[in-house]
Amino acid sequence: GDQEAGELGLAAVPGRQAAFRQGLAAAVQYARTVGCPRIHVMAGRVPLGADRAAVAGEMETTFIENLRYAADLLAQEDMIGLVEPINSRITDPRYYLNTPHQAADILEKVGRPNLKLQLDLFHCQIMDGNLSRNLETYFPLIGHIQIAQVPGRHEPDSPGELNFPYIFKLLESLGYTGYVGCEYAPKGDTLKGLGWLRSYWENQGVQRGGTSKAAE
Repeated sequence: GDQEAGELGLAAVPGRQAAFRQGLAAAVQYARTVGCPRIHVMAGRVPLGADRAAVAGEMETTFIENLRYAADLLAQEDMIGLVEPINSRITDPRYYLNTPHQAADILEKVGRPNLKLQLDLFHCQIMDGNLSRNLETYFPLIGHIQIAQVPGRHEPDSPGELNFPYIFKLLESLGYTGYVGCEYAPKGDTLKGLGWLRSYWENQGVQRGGTSKAAE
């Protein structure tokens, strides 16, 4: 969308279907070029000045129609579309899609196997908490996981509410084999901010590069 005009995605924004399709086509070209099989289809914001409840029905209808179009296009490329709930309490009060429950309901209505849930645990914790049960409940829908500590949105080992070693073990026990995206703001520089990962590997008996000491 037009970020200068305050747009953040278009998939659920009524009247912007043509621009959504243009943006999706461009995203597919980029994804194809770099070999990326997943595209985040951003819902967008409630129009400025509009009441969320008053436009919810129209926005859901638009979202479902656009997601079906996206799914059919992405299927031709053997790609997966992702929808991500973004919290409306801290990050973006106007973002349309803000809870995993809402996302799951919409994905069920869309009914396309190549559309999945992009679950950012930062947003999920702020909106709902109950992470263990939510991960278990929505695991069949999950296509990508993102992490950041709450509330500062920094490294997983920074002070905060989430116990990431426990969460990583839970993901392993559930059989998650995908990537975990580190969508946090480092408190310092990027490399120093990855120190938590080295410590986590050491605590798990894993050398850098993912080799288990026990396997040796």
